[in-house]
Amino acid sequence: MTAIKCVDLCKNYEQGDVVIKALDHVSLDIDAGSFICLSGPSGSGKTTLLNMIGGLDKLDSGEIDIDGQRVDQLGKGPLADLRLHNIGFVFQSYNLIPVLSARENVEFVMQVQGMTAAERRNKSLAILKEVGLAGMEDRRPAELSGGQQQRVAVARAIVSQPKLVLADEPTANLDSNTARQLMDLLRKLNQHHHVTFLIATHDEQVMEYAERLIKMQDGKVINDQLQA
Repeated sequence: MTAIKCVDLCKNYEQGDVVIKALDHVSLDIDAGSFICLSGPSGSGKTTLLNMIGGLDKLDSGEIDIDGQRVDQLGKGPLADLRLHNIGFVFQSYNLIPVLSARENVEFVMQVQGMTAAERRNKSLAILKEVGLAGMEDRRPAELSGGQQQRVAVARAIVSQPKLVLADEPTANLDSNTARQLMDLLRKLNQHHHVTFLIATHDEQVMEYAERLIKMQDGKVINDQLQA
């Protein structure tokens, strides 16, 4: 079953008199429940593609369909609803709220979704335990290591059971051992929750976890293959 369909995506940026083709006629089908890595050097179009699929930026042309919804045609309100209920985001900089505890950071999305306080608390404690942070629920980000902060970010992304998680260089600020632990966790969450993961990375270690590796260069897909 196809979860995401991208058809002929184009996005250009202007730098002075130079036009940068961030996405150059990119087409992809992504199956539900898959675990996919986008690889390529800086400037290859990985982050731009994630931003387009997540509705964080607008295409110049092309079509993006997520579960039957044309993302590229949605207005601000419906697009915000789609992101809120169907897409989780994990960024390399964690993007946690410094004044909130780990549990409160995880609860934030559910609060916006309108869940009761009791439901938010139960779900947040359960997911923090699942990502290995039981007993650290009341610590603020500054009291956690980088790897622990990224686990909080992952818990926040997955707690409301979105259909899709977009992760942009999630291991970039982690040492190799912590990065491996994080990828083991993401793969486990993918299998346990049947959530589709699309991960942008230039880390060879991360690519080894992918079921499917999509290589990008100069805004184009130059290789797309399943991995053993």
